[in-house]
Amino acid sequence: MLQRKFEMGLYLVIYFWCGTVQSESIDLSNNEASNLLELPLSCVEVEYPNKLGQVLNSDDDLLSPRTLHPSFYGCFDWHSAVHGHWSLVRLLKSFPEIEGADHAKSILEKHLTDKNIQRELKYVRENPSWERPYGWAWLLELASEIHTWDDPLARKLENSLRPLASEISKLYINHLPKLIYPIRVGEHSNTAFGLTFAWDYAVLMGDKNLRSAIETRTRDFYLSDKDCPITWEPSGYDFLSPCLTELDLMRRILPKDTFKKWANNFLPSLVSKEFVLEVGRVSDRSDGKLVHLDGLNFSRAWALKGLANQYSEYEYLSRVAETHIKYSLPNLVNDSYEGGHWLGSFAIYALLDYKQ
Repeated sequence: MLQRKFEMGLYLVIYFWCGTVQSESIDLSNNEASNLLELPLSCVEVEYPNKLGQVLNSDDDLLSPRTLHPSFYGCFDWHSAVHGHWSLVRLLKSFPEIEGADHAKSILEKHLTDKNIQRELKYVRENPSWERPYGWAWLLELASEIHTWDDPLARKLENSLRPLASEISKLYINHLPKLIYPIRVGEHSNTAFGLTFAWDYAVLMGDKNLRSAIETRTRDFYLSDKDCPITWEPSGYDFLSPCLTELDLMRRILPKDTFKKWANNFLPSLVSKEFVLEVGRVSDRSDGKLVHLDGLNFSRAWALKGLANQYSEYEYLSRVAETHIKYSLPNLVNDSYEGGHWLGSFAIYALLDYKQ
């Protein structure tokens, strides 16, 4: 494992200095992807340390993470385990012959079984506000990724995961009308982030009820917003940009002309081709909160790339996105577990996913 971490570090350093400095575009090779694959592989079956985040009703609730969550017990917490599994699927889709593919598939097949998912489903039903909305969003993103994976294993995994994804869709539909005000922070509870991945799932899966619920509340929450104070960002523990995360959702929901008018009022500085945004800087990567800012750089990048990819008139934002990726990507090298258990997923999403 130490040798593999050294190789990962070496590849990413070479990648950073040779593969990205000369060009704004960042493209992964098989070697680089296989090294990113090591990040989820090294945590999805690591049970401890673990942050369960549960409310105890009796001594009977004091069970091990693996017992409570047989599918998603690794990577320190449930949501990180979920997007760790998403990372495995995403990389296998893009790089079918990637080194470690057989190992990744064996883990997916072992974890995402009917029996295990039924246990996860039981827990969610007994704790309906648990992991809302961040864990919910990543579970739906995992379901989406598996649905679009052209591999025989994917159909088996999809059938097993479907009941849990369907339950989370129902929980969203039930919860959204009750949420009077959106949550605009830069961490897990951010409403716009949760709705973004849920929207992608609803569109892909033809979940009309979920799609309608999201569109209605998104317009209620955000349509009148203006002058988002992006100069106040980042807060010290952010891994999401409140301004750009909202923008990332609204570009999906609104038709082009309506979106552009809204965006000009929401972030006036964005229309300038000289738009700049300083990267989030991390002072101590062994601190689980401070290292959030590397995640911020990746999530900012995917929001900016997504907009540039959808509308060519915003293409200049790709430059800002790449600057953010280039700052934080080398920091995955020999990262402590505080960052390593989750940052790989954010890097992979920033490098490979700019959904329309």
